[in-house]
Amino acid sequence: MGASLNDVKHRITSTKKTRQITNAMEMVSQAKLNQIQKHTVSYAEYASQIKSVVLHLAQSHILDGLNKSSGHSADQSKTKRSAYLIITSDRGMVGSYNSNVIREANEFIEKHSGANDYQILAIGGTGSDFYKKRGDNVSYEYRGVSDVPTFNEVRQIVKMVTSMYDKGQFDELYVCYEHFVNRLISRFRAEKMLPIDDEAIASAASQDIEVKPMSAEYDVEPSEKEVLDVVLPQYSESLVYGAILDAKTSEHASSSTAMKSASDNADDLISSLELQYNRARQAAITTEITEITGGQEALSQ
Repeated sequence: MGASLNDVKHRITSTKKTRQITNAMEMVSQAKLNQIQKHTVSYAEYASQIKSVVLHLAQSHILDGLNKSSGHSADQSKTKRSAYLIITSDRGMVGSYNSNVIREANEFIEKHSGANDYQILAIGGTGSDFYKKRGDNVSYEYRGVSDVPTFNEVRQIVKMVTSMYDKGQFDELYVCYEHFVNRLISRFRAEKMLPIDDEAIASAASQDIEVKPMSAEYDVEPSEKEVLDVVLPQYSESLVYGAILDAKTSEHASSSTAMKSASDNADDLISSLELQYNRARQAAITTEITEITGGQEALSQ
């Protein structure tokens, strides 16, 4: 009985230490979530303006000749080579966040590409490791995205991705990630990033960022090409940066929720173990009293 009591006592101590760790990790994740949400609010205004400009350029038909001159084939009968920029985390202990992204992305890829060749561009080590192990073509990976990503950090990702597109390594690119709804809910999104065609414009228009009303009439100075050379890179950077910010927000929320759940489970386990320990201790005391009483009665005879 003594060994059993010691074992239960050890498990109680160990579980309490685990609870301290999960409580601390929950607080850290919550602090990161609060920080990135404040950052996202200030970014949303910029993203809204960029999307507004691109949408209204499309309404003014300034984008009509863009893809025809991009060097990519406009032949609709040709099978398009698709690429998928999939955003996951570099670490574990984020609940179901990574598994949800990968499962939903796989379903989207299966539906969109089927048996056709496709490429994976992985942001985050979890996704990169998964697709490499599965034998998929991971043509680009980026690990170590900051907890609150900077715009400059994302710019190098966009530069590499657009360079691959310009070189003809793929014909279309989708960004796949978990959109943050609230602390408990996130939803999968797959947005078309390249080429900037009707589908991509419709995808941008359907998102949550408010698009500012603007006139659809433009006097372009000095030229349409020079305007597009400035606006479109900013649009691509805005789209990817927004997706990574959104994904990181979902990651921090999922991590905070997972650590709270782990702490709650630890509390339940501690209560159960303490009840078990107290019952065993009471049984041991009762047994000792019975033995002492029996011994006294034997001596008095």
